[in-house]
Amino acid sequence: MKKQGNRGLIWSFVVIFLVLLFDQILKIWVKTNMTLGQDIPVIGNWFRLLFIENNGMAFGWFGGGGFLKLALSIFRIVAIVALFWVLVRLSKKDTKFGVLFGIALITAGAMGNIIDSVFYGRIFSESTYTQVATLFPDGGGYAGWLHGRVVDMLYFPIIDVARENASWLPNFFFGPDGHFIFFRPIFNFADAAITVGVFYMLIFQWSWLDRDRKSVV
Repeated sequence: MKKQGNRGLIWSFVVIFLVLLFDQILKIWVKTNMTLGQDIPVIGNWFRLLFIENNGMAFGWFGGGGFLKLALSIFRIVAIVALFWVLVRLSKKDTKFGVLFGIALITAGAMGNIIDSVFYGRIFSESTYTQVATLFPDGGGYAGWLHGRVVDMLYFPIIDVARENASWLPNFFFGPDGHFIFFRPIFNFADAAITVGVFYMLIFQWSWLDRDRKSVV
């Protein structure tokens, strides 16, 4: 591997490590300090920490339990292995760091959520609406390997309008609570890393995606 390729790969690993570190510190703090559904304002009403858990992918989509949860966890692991292979492959070809950076963000985000799925069920007690979870509880965790729930907490209800104040909007814009909220999904730092990585690649590295992506293989 060339020296420049080594440098790009090392910095990619630094990006992955920093994203994982922040993601897991925040998740562990939330699990051990907040009850399910607890809502803490951070910046006014438009940025809040709202603790929820889900079995699904980014932003809680495609949730489920049992076999679906196991299949999703295995899929994530396979995807992470593939992403690492792509990073190493591209670094050997001296691909510019901007491309490696975008892939590193996506890889780190995927890893952040798979850590929850693989380990959290074993190392945490159950989070409830009345009690915070305990790290390494005496009675064991709340679920088996690969069946942990993903911790979400970042909530940005930048716009929150009741139906009676926006009757001109179609009904499908309003949630069950009768409010139009933008942005309604609750997510975590790993989800954000995946989203930023994807948009970064599409916006700033489109020329590479359009021209040089075949160089991966």
